[in-house]
Amino acid sequence: MKLHPFVRLVAKMHFNNCFNPYSDHCKIHDNKNASKIRAQTLSDIIYSATSKPIDAIWIGRDLGYRGGRRTGLALTDDIHIAKHAKRWDLLAERPTLGTATAERTAAIIWSMLDQIDARIFLWNVFPLHPHESGKPFTNRQHNALERRAGEDVLHRLISLLNPSHIIAIGNDAAATAHRVTSSVPIHCVRHPSYGGQNIFISQLSEIYGCSPHQKNLL
Repeated sequence: MKLHPFVRLVAKMHFNNCFNPYSDHCKIHDNKNASKIRAQTLSDIIYSATSKPIDAIWIGRDLGYRGGRRTGLALTDDIHIAKHAKRWDLLAERPTLGTATAERTAAIIWSMLDQIDARIFLWNVFPLHPHESGKPFTNRQHNALERRAGEDVLHRLISLLNPSHIIAIGNDAAATAHRVTSSVPIHCVRHPSYGGQNIFISQLSEIYGCSPHQKNLL
């Protein structure tokens, strides 16, 4: 299947000290076709997402080096690629080599998604992996230039998917969501990192009417 135009757009984004999982190749962790696999998987998910109404877009901040840098899927690590694809009635190949890597934030996110039967699309304020200069396996917050580019992409995504509401995970995502749209209801929830796990679970449980019971996480 041809790449969705949205994915082609994101694949062309390039900034200093950023890894674009849809066009860049990691010599250490990626298999030889990793960027193509990530781009095609995201494209297939978007085609599936546009086929029926979307409940929500959940928005995080940036791709992390243990998660989205490897998978090309927001808020998703190697462990949860198959689950992510299955939610859209798809199969997905892992684009990285060696032992599957886990990310704690992804584990918490998916502990909630496992309890929610709704069409939820996962994304980030900035859709690439920003890292410290010369240190590709670190995480840094996106800068103002990157944020503006990410907001343009997010605006396009919201127009494309037309979600019933948005779940903004953390303050950065909340601020961005409010700048990007005034027509879609926005729910702001605590980011699960840095001691916010219990509040995040409680808030999502209230929004979706599911159990706040915590699973054993990595």
